[in-house]
Amino acid sequence: MRRVVLLRVGIDTGSGGIHGPLFADHGFELVPIPGDLHGADDRTYGNTSGRFGRRFVEYFPRSRQSRMATVRMHVDPEFDTFTYGDPNAPKRGLRRLEPGDIVAFHAGLEGWGGHTSEPACHLIGYFEVSHAGMATEFSDSEINALFAHNAHVRDAVRFREQRERLVLLKGGPGSRLLTKAVRISEMGADSRGSLLKVLSKEMRAVFGELGGKGSVQRSNPRWVDDAHADEAAAFLRGL
Repeated sequence: MRRVVLLRVGIDTGSGGIHGPLFADHGFELVPIPGDLHGADDRTYGNTSGRFGRRFVEYFPRSRQSRMATVRMHVDPEFDTFTYGDPNAPKRGLRRLEPGDIVAFHAGLEGWGGHTSEPACHLIGYFEVSHAGMATEFSDSEINALFAHNAHVRDAVRFREQRERLVLLKGGPGSRLLTKAVRISEMGADSRGSLLKVLSKEMRAVFGELGGKGSVQRSNPRWVDDAHADEAAAFLRGL
């Protein structure tokens, strides 16, 4: 049975201090989170431009731009060769994904450049999985062939430290970064009454109740209910 999982990525107020920019036509930039790589990637917010030609640092408040200009970025997922990696325990279940399963990435975006739109989670792209597993399950030649451009692999120091616990995903044909963002969240509350972003009523009709965990506030994977997997996959492919 095909599986579909929602995964939050990109800069947010908890990692980077801002939401990604959403434009009036629903175009967007996927701004990476800050990184601390060991010289393996020289891309910074100041020397790297997004697909609309604007340097990423320009999306930060002016008061922070000078400081953020030299900060290296952790570009993961990357949509040039479609890879994603994560060494954290909550992502460990992603190793069970199989070819044909789908990882739908969403990010926190907010209106920018004169466009007023409240912060919300938006679908920004997806992988049609071709390979998934722990890094230790792949040979060195497979790592180089499949994941050479992934942030965790290109940083040799970090890769040696993380290999035992690192999950790696590879997107195959059909994987893509969307042209237009698709909002999936509305404001809800947890059991204590604290406000948080939850899957909107419209999107619950597509993705189901996410195993009873309707929140999309954090980065933990949210697995689409089996009964909705085919519908969710068709929806994503139709974007």
